Amino acid sequence: MSRRALRRLRGEQRGQEEPGLGELGLDPGPERGREAPPPAAARRGRRGPARAGVSNRFELITAEESEDEPLSREERADARLSERDAAGGNNEGAVIAETEGDGQRDGEEAEQPDQTPILSNKPRKKKKKRKTKKTSAEETLEDNDLEDIDSLLEKIEDTNGLSQQTQSGIITDSRPLLYVEHRNLNPENELKRYFGARAVLGDQRPRQRQRQYVRSTWLTAPKNTWPRYSKTGIAMQLVDTRRGVQHFTFEHHREYQQVQFKFLDAVESMDPNNIVLLLQMNPYHVDSLLQLSDVCRMQEDQEMARDLIERALYSLECAFHPVFSLTSGTCRLDYRRPENRAFFLALFKHLMFLEKRGCPRTALEFCKLILSLDPENDPLCVLLMIDFLSLRAREYTFLTRMFQEWESHRNLSQLPNFAFSVPLAYFFLSQQEERSELELSQARERAARLIQLALIMFPSVLMPLLDHCSVQPDARVASHSFFGLNAQISQPPALNQLTSLYVGRTHSLWKDPAVMAWLETNVHEVLRMVDARDPLVEESEHKRKMRYQSAPRNIYRHVILSEMKEATAALPLGCPAGLTISVPRCLLLLAMQPSPLLSSPPLQEVTSQPVMGFDPLPPLDSIVSYTRPERTNHPSNESTLSLFFRSLLPNFNLQGDIRHDGDEEAGAGQDLNQGVNRLMAAMRDMLANIQFQEPPRDDNPEGDGDWD
Repeated sequence: MSRRALRRLRGEQRGQEEPGLGELGLDPGPERGREAPPPAAARRGRRGPARAGVSNRFELITAEESEDEPLSREERADARLSERDAAGGNNEGAVIAETEGDGQRDGEEAEQPDQTPILSNKPRKKKKKRKTKKTSAEETLEDNDLEDIDSLLEKIEDTNGLSQQTQSGIITDSRPLLYVEHRNLNPENELKRYFGARAVLGDQRPRQRQRQYVRSTWLTAPKNTWPRYSKTGIAMQLVDTRRGVQHFTFEHHREYQQVQFKFLDAVESMDPNNIVLLLQMNPYHVDSLLQLSDVCRMQEDQEMARDLIERALYSLECAFHPVFSLTSGTCRLDYRRPENRAFFLALFKHLMFLEKRGCPRTALEFCKLILSLDPENDPLCVLLMIDFLSLRAREYTFLTRMFQEWESHRNLSQLPNFAFSVPLAYFFLSQQEERSELELSQARERAARLIQLALIMFPSVLMPLLDHCSVQPDARVASHSFFGLNAQISQPPALNQLTSLYVGRTHSLWKDPAVMAWLETNVHEVLRMVDARDPLVEESEHKRKMRYQSAPRNIYRHVILSEMKEATAALPLGCPAGLTISVPRCLLLLAMQPSPLLSSPPLQEVTSQPVMGFDPLPPLDSIVSYTRPERTNHPSNESTLSLFFRSLLPNFNLQGDIRHDGDEEAGAGQDLNQGVNRLMAAMRDMLANIQFQEPPRDDNPEGDGDWD
């Protein structure tokens, strides 16, 4: 029985007993532990008004505090048992031992009911120590539970993958095709599956006390090194809802518009330091983060470039509408609005960093997210890379399902990447031993049929693909005219860009010896069909000449953003695709250059527009909500040489002030002479300011031969 229950039975209050001789150690007789309470105290109860016999009245304060203790030993034992059960239930023996220890202590307390307040506080101190020990034990249990949860998730994912892949021909997934899972948007989850949670996280788990309050986001995880987030002036509004599809748009408030105007001035200054200064004042301005990320990437600072893109995504996600959903696949954003383009570009660049980081599954999820925002128009043409990410992530069922559902209305087989990647996915499915023999035979038949159609439709892919894989074709294939050099020269330029992009991006997936043996068999079968004058060969040649006359604008935008050297080399002739100068002030010259696609027939209208890194090739039918105010000094249409010298000397202007329209022809020769004179003067000033540092002289060139 506890002390509190004993005091209730006796009807006395703490501190009412006078210390007797037995308590002082002077009377060792049997009456030391007598239990005869006065009857008046029993009738008064515990809270009786009489407080006679109190030796120290300040003890009553601690007596009131001690009444907040647990009611009984059984309740304390039950609380400890519930805590042990929550931790795992492995310490039952310790709980029983503690319960017995409490019983012994309660027995001693029953024999000595009148203790001083100092002794009554000792169990509370012991309780705090016991709580600290329990916290350390819970930390180890948390680590073990985290490993168990990760292993369970892996088993569940493996089970789900097998159940979905057992029916390759029949689509059984009831979810939408572009359904996005939140857990697949975090690259750490994918890295944990590869290397384990302990290797990925390590000692980076912060304590709860040290953790700052940050908004929970799905696209990126905010870092402690980022500036404190505040309202940036970006908001998202719901435009309308049609047929179960919700259309949203970002909006720029007036203060954000002013920052946007300053950013455009900083880009035109050709000095990245101006963008850095702008970001110091506005650390979450999205376009500045995107542009500075390109500058850092040119300087080979990949980590900083990736961090800036993640910060831009965090800024945009904090402005989401409450109804906007990343996973439903029914939320749309119109790329024609300039406010929405930053979100598309930030997602695309983040996707590229994830793919280079070795997280293809996470990159595939972001690719599905971009496609779900505008699947009809596909402004960044992510259809040209979703097949590659699906193969790298081994999501063969998703790729084959997409081909089956979209082939009827999107003609995916007319894109070289889908024409070759889908049969490759069926071939990989046919190599999985856990499938039935019927499913394996069906997958092999579909793979062979589709790869033969792809080789007949796009014969120019084979020889560059073998060249990138360092494979020498046999004599029959090398000498045949169908796959020879004529097949690459005769194809239209637009088709050449698509094939070059596919070969440069996915050639590593074809290096497997089993894949090469399968490809060789089907190549010889295609040559047999060509020699037999199959009508399908002539029909495919006619389609190539008629369908690929010019590439749409989104394909050029995709080529510029992807930065694949094979695809960039296949761009139309004109201005160079990129200009790299070792001077730091010229890092933005690439973004300010005239478009490298000027000679292409569908892009003649962009001759007066620069290709901006934060908005490459904007749509011609853009929906502009606000315009930049007119400036007093407009930048003139300068050539590449003029931009180069102005990047070296920002104050240099080859053409001088803007002339009036009537004086253009009359002062052409005079302006040319003045421009040359200004150029020479600027070069003289630059050479005069160069100072060469003399090397330190060595007074004793021979030395004394002693070492320090």
